[in-house]
Amino acid sequence: MGIFRKSKTNTNSLTAAEVSALWLQYSGDSMAICIFKYFLHIVENKEIKPILENALQLSESHITKITEFLTHANFQIPLGFTDNDVNVNAPRLFSDQFLLFYSYIMTIHGITGYSLAFTNCERPDIQNYFSECLVSAKELFQNIVALAKNQPKYISVPSIPSPHGTKFVESPGFISNLIGDKRPLNSSEISTLFFNSTKTGFVSSLSLAFSQVAVREDVRNFLLKNVKLAGKDAESFDALLQQEQLPIPEKWENEITDSTVSPFSDKLIMFHAGFLVNAALTYYGASLGSSLRSDIIVNYSKVFTHAMEAGVISYNIMVKHGWMEKQPEAD
Repeated sequence: MGIFRKSKTNTNSLTAAEVSALWLQYSGDSMAICIFKYFLHIVENKEIKPILENALQLSESHITKITEFLTHANFQIPLGFTDNDVNVNAPRLFSDQFLLFYSYIMTIHGITGYSLAFTNCERPDIQNYFSECLVSAKELFQNIVALAKNQPKYISVPSIPSPHGTKFVESPGFISNLIGDKRPLNSSEISTLFFNSTKTGFVSSLSLAFSQVAVREDVRNFLLKNVKLAGKDAESFDALLQQEQLPIPEKWENEITDSTVSPFSDKLIMFHAGFLVNAALTYYGASLGSSLRSDIIVNYSKVFTHAMEAGVISYNIMVKHGWMEKQPEAD
């Protein structure tokens, strides 16, 4: 029979994949609402502000639609995050440039999640919903990139020359070259190294900001460790690019203020950290599969281990403080 079974008679029923997609998006968007409310309270740049307003509006519309889906299927609505998890009156923790960079990274994560959810869902109305999410996120992303290109810290992914004629790999040394001369990085390796450096550098910078304002000692210690691990991992990606005189992404630590007043609850901070760890594991795994130089493969294995370690610690802290909301389970 496989997956092609008779259609469900109850048009409001949900598969486990549909519940998971909606549940996780509800949690993420309720967090995003808190974050963008704070961002809109501190932003001064008149070009960046509409980006943040659009992001907030999209998250709020998602919450409304997901609530409708879950309610009609008699599923409990997740608690997620509320106004209790944000202090919009907290002093500025990030520069306006960082707010735009944050929007850039998180929109990438959103687009990835929507496309996966679309392919995992069976109900046409839910498929259409995630398709609409993709379209609106695409438009937001294009607006972010268009604005970011005019900012001083913007660096494009490296370009490479067009090859002259078709070429084929002539030796297994294409992969087995850990020792000795190495071939140049190919386009896939350059792309994944650059983007992983960008995303991992973002994790380090955001963890640094959160570590300044976290209330609980265990949360603060985790974030400081994350600063070191993610920073080291981003540097490892940069080193591979610099070996071939390729540009590396900008760093964002200087776009964080010295404020120690938290805009967000420790619960939200830890959820955000856990989300980024899970995203990193996904990107590292995909990058590992598209890399053929053995030194790059070894490097991805190391950073994957670092992300796994961070994930275990963040999970334990969330459970310890009663912050890990349980997803619906099988009977």
